[in-house]
Amino acid sequence: MKEDKVIVIDGSQGEGGGQIFRTTLTLAMCLGKPVRIKNIRAGRNRPGLLRQHLACLRAAKEISGAAVTGDELGSSVVTFEPGKVKPGEYRFAIGSAGSTTLVFQTVLMPLLLAGGMSELYLEGGTHNGMAPSFDFIEQCFLPVLSGIGCRVEVDLERYGFYPAGGGAWCVRIHPANKIQPLTLVERGEVISMEAVALSARIPSHVTERELSQVKKKCYWPESSLNQRLVSSAGPGNMVSLRVNVGEVTEVFESVGERNVSAERVAGRAIRELKRYLEAGVPVGEHLADQLVLPMALGGGGCVQTLKPSQHLLTNIEVIKAIADVKIVLTENGDDDWDVIVSQKIEG
Repeated sequence: MKEDKVIVIDGSQGEGGGQIFRTTLTLAMCLGKPVRIKNIRAGRNRPGLLRQHLACLRAAKEISGAAVTGDELGSSVVTFEPGKVKPGEYRFAIGSAGSTTLVFQTVLMPLLLAGGMSELYLEGGTHNGMAPSFDFIEQCFLPVLSGIGCRVEVDLERYGFYPAGGGAWCVRIHPANKIQPLTLVERGEVISMEAVALSARIPSHVTERELSQVKKKCYWPESSLNQRLVSSAGPGNMVSLRVNVGEVTEVFESVGERNVSAERVAGRAIRELKRYLEAGVPVGEHLADQLVLPMALGGGGCVQTLKPSQHLLTNIEVIKAIADVKIVLTENGDDDWDVIVSQKIEG
């Protein structure tokens, strides 16, 4: 690996979390560029690679035949020189409740652009805090990707909550011949809403109280409130609020925790939902963060979203450092922003 060809990314920049690492791996594979990531997760209490980040690295290495250094728990520096990404059948197990959805997102774009069908089997956490849940991927993220030419099918086999994990799901990724520009700049009327209180191995009154709080604070009809008692390797709980506004179904989630009341758990999701509805934008905070990468690797576009989070700002800086794109943020109002992605024009 020629040192002058290696792109160096500082993992301590911005919010200093794991997304810097995952975005860098994804872009390296898609663009065939060698990278070195240093100060990995320097902004976290336990810096360096944890098990789920190591799973992302090893999945990326497997699909691209990459040459890798720093492939170990706790590593703060990784070099990654990808080969050609190969579509195919892959099984990725985290071996903990680490997020399978983050592993999925790391390899999704490279496999979409690899020119053939791929099937994945993912084992680990499916409904975690600090990561999109399987439900968010299925209900919110993938339908938007479908609209720009990215066909991905998913099927949940087992739920996996933190800390036990043990979840599993299948993915079928169809090759994307061309990723179309994405334009989401107007929000339609709310067509439907649904609250799902999901739980495993905890008393049913917890989810009943969560749904009662949604009804009380959002005035949603009884018919839109759904209690879902599921089986899993360990106990777990999540509140998921879903609103369809035409081109987007936004999902707002809150994970149950020990010593946190059902009312407070539901309240966190309700606050996010109300902020979104009051802003009048089509794309929520977390979805915006996840759409910038497909836009940068595809036809670009523009999405209207909430005030950019530190997470989004950091992700944009990493993308601009590796990909040949221009990303502009324009403020329309306090909680109303445009994210515009376009190819750089040489002049």
